[in-house]
Amino acid sequence: MDHRLDFSVLLRGDYPKWILDGVITMFELTLAAWLLAMALGTMLAVARMSNVRIAKIAVAIYVEYHQNVPMLVQVFLWYFGIPALLPLPWQQWINAHNSAFVLAFIAAGLCMAAYVSEGLRGGIRSIPKSQLEAARAIGLSYLQAARLVVVPQALRIALPTLVSYTVLLFKNTSLAMAIGVAELTYATREIESQSFRTVEIYLLSTVIYLGFSMVIMKAGTFLEGRYRIRAR
Repeated sequence: MDHRLDFSVLLRGDYPKWILDGVITMFELTLAAWLLAMALGTMLAVARMSNVRIAKIAVAIYVEYHQNVPMLVQVFLWYFGIPALLPLPWQQWINAHNSAFVLAFIAAGLCMAAYVSEGLRGGIRSIPKSQLEAARAIGLSYLQAARLVVVPQALRIALPTLVSYTVLLFKNTSLAMAIGVAELTYATREIESQSFRTVEIYLLSTVIYLGFSMVIMKAGTFLEGRYRIRAR
C-alpha cells in the first residue's frame, strides 16, 4: 500500500469546486450567525443591565440555556424540532430557502448571542455609572443612553472577548454538516469518502481552518490596538 502523501488527488474532478464552495458556505454561515449574535447579544446585554426585573431574569435564563446546552444539540433542535411548531406558510418558506442553512445560522447565532451578551455585560459594568446618569440627566432615555453612550464604549472594552467568540463561532460552523449544510467540513468528508485520501484532505481542511482563524485573531488584535480606550 502506498502511504505517501499525494495532494494532487485533491485537484481532480469536482474536488476543487467542492472545497471552494465549502469555504464560501462556511463564511456565509459565519457572517449570518455573527450578525444575529451581535445584534441580539447587544440587546440582551442592555436588557440585563436595566432595572426591569423580568427582563433580567429572562435574559439570565436565556444565557444559562445557551451556554450549557451543546451547540450541536441546539442545531438538531432547530432543524428537527422547531419547524414542526411553525405555521405551515413559514415551514414552506424555510423549505424553499435552503432550510438547513437558515436553521443552522439561526441556531448558531442564538447560541453565540448568549456569549456576546455576557462579554458586553462585562464591558458595560466597567463603565462608570456616572456616565449613564449624566446621559439621563441631559434628557436621554435609558435606551438612548445605552445606544449612544454605554454600548459604544462597552464594545471597545469587550473587543478582545468578542474576537475570541468570533473565532469560536467560525470553528463551530463545522457543526452544520450534521444537518447537511455543505460547508467545508461537509465537503471534506465527501471528498474523503470518494478519494480515500484521508490524511491529505483533512490536513488541507485543518490548514484552512487554522489559517482563517489566525486571520480573524490578527484582525482583532489590529482593531483592539486602534480602538482601545486609553487612560488619560
